[in-house]
Amino acid sequence: MDEGRMLGLDVGDRWIGVALSDPLGILASPLTRIERTDDESAVKAIVDLVGKHQVRVVVAGLPYSMDGNVGQQAVRVQEFLRRLSESLRIPIQTWDERLSTVAVQREMIEAGIRRDTRRERVDAAAAALILQGYLDRLRQEQAECEDAGPATDAS
Repeated sequence: MDEGRMLGLDVGDRWIGVALSDPLGILASPLTRIERTDDESAVKAIVDLVGKHQVRVVVAGLPYSMDGNVGQQAVRVQEFLRRLSESLRIPIQTWDERLSTVAVQREMIEAGIRRDTRRERVDAAAAALILQGYLDRLRQEQAECEDAGPATDAS
């Protein structure tokens, strides 16, 4: 797996949660949230973060519907990512984010985090959950490739 930071995004209609991986791509941590007053300023804020943290890949959650289809919200996210890709020179990957925000909210409630604090942190925490899932899958795929070993020629 290539080294370098990855940026995770949880794109919503009003807020975009942002997470950042460590340089080795092992751990995702909540970074910030961006108010999405308009797409142009949100894209600029993300581009600035990509440059500041020397990000090599952006991973954005794609909110598939529960039956696995691409619904209206996923279409809106895809449109935003298309605009973002026009301003970035690095790849944007998507990751199935069904129920990520719900899972984060449940964890915060169980941890006793106050409601007003949860509202401020949930978007970035959801982005971290999305990015962590992506990072874990990359490590799993790398381990499977290493376990398979080199191909041998039986002839």
